[in-house]
Amino acid sequence: MFAVSKLLHLVAAIVWLGGMTFMLQALRPVAIAQLKPPVRLPLLTSVLTRFFAAVWLSIAVLLATGLAMLLAVGMARAPWGQHLMLAIGTVMFLIFAHLFFGPFRRLKQAVAAGDWPAGGAQLGKLHQGVVANFVLGWLAVAAVMLLR
Repeated sequence: MFAVSKLLHLVAAIVWLGGMTFMLQALRPVAIAQLKPPVRLPLLTSVLTRFFAAVWLSIAVLLATGLAMLLAVGMARAPWGQHLMLAIGTVMFLIFAHLFFGPFRRLKQAVAAGDWPAGGAQLGKLHQGVVANFVLGWLAVAAVMLLR
């Protein structure tokens, strides 16, 4: 059962980190370079809607499997890297929840109203949060791999 939990945990982390990599390194820069706001903002909003659904699922899997593995080992006996991963993951979840219920909600409202400047501002706020979570995600991976 431990191996299944570890696999599901890894898959959920790959989905979240891989999605952020795609958004930050591929989709967003190309969309900014090639599309005007009336096309770019609805496209990115639709992509984020789908991606954020996957992130919510990933968070649920990460929390369930991570806690199950920690409890199986025993919190007191778990390596520091696992404790650090839990702490970083909690911060990542809080950042994501803020982005989802704040800037993302306002982005959808701006796009629905055709208010491209307001939508662009909210997309900029989302970008900052995604960059923060991207860095934190890789720090969590490094922590669990290096602090055994």
